[in-house]
Amino acid sequence: MAHHHQGHTHSHTHGGRRLDGAFAVGTALNVGFVAAEIVFGLAANSMALLADAAHNFGDVLGLLLGWGAAWLTRLPPTHRRTYGWGRSSILAVLLNATILLISVGAIGVEAVQRLLDPQPVTETTVVLVAAAGIIVNGLTALMFMRGRDGDLNIRVQFVHMAADAGVSAGVVAAGLLIWLTGWLWLDPVAGLVVALTIVLGTWGLLRESVDLAMDAVPDRVTHGDVQDYHASVPGVLEVHDLHIWGLSTTETALTAHLVCNDDGGGRRLHDLTAALRDRFGIGHATLQIETDADAALCRLRPHDVV
Repeated sequence: MAHHHQGHTHSHTHGGRRLDGAFAVGTALNVGFVAAEIVFGLAANSMALLADAAHNFGDVLGLLLGWGAAWLTRLPPTHRRTYGWGRSSILAVLLNATILLISVGAIGVEAVQRLLDPQPVTETTVVLVAAAGIIVNGLTALMFMRGRDGDLNIRVQFVHMAADAGVSAGVVAAGLLIWLTGWLWLDPVAGLVVALTIVLGTWGLLRESVDLAMDAVPDRVTHGDVQDYHASVPGVLEVHDLHIWGLSTTETALTAHLVCNDDGGGRRLHDLTAALRDRFGIGHATLQIETDADAALCRLRPHDVV
């Protein structure tokens, strides 16, 4: 019985370090903007601004969580935490999405109350502050644009900042319409639109982070394609006990038992693990080679056994 492990390269480490500046600047910008929205939202009596402030405060927490997770994933493994702190990035996305969805409830309740009893707002203040939000959130989103494809932790920051810029644009439009028409109900309606935008932008990220926390196959990998690839390797008769899961928001791991028709399968292990990395982005693969006799004794051979 042969066994082989292919280590991962930690390429995400350097990317996370490069984005430390983006996290620092983005956090500072958004903290200042949240404070401004609260002050001017209260002064203007605007539900839309206060709702957006609650949303942006959730994003500040998300930035801090994401920044902390990016730092933790760079720590080396220990005898106690043999995979390191990579899963902290999954927890950061999960907590970030949860915080934002909880804020929806508070925003929705207050917006409905304002819709039933519209209050006057200072349209000019609403428009100017929300316009500043377009700039702040747009700049922050741009700082995370380059890393969003390879890391869910970075993508959640980009999605939220880009969505915030769009929400701020909607608040600007609501303020201008109130100024032109005098329809006070537009302000709480804009607050409800903010809440709906949060739900739509966050739900998919919440689902994906829950899946990763539950060791589901990451979205970027298809279990059937990996199974078929292994089965297509010359000399491989059977594949069983195949597991694929996320070690973090960037790293994917795999274990599998390959039943081979001769002992030569072990000599191809390096090529197999290299192909898994190149084709599927699986950088942490552990493969066990078995003969027919080994497989007959393997208690993990049945598909319903974990």
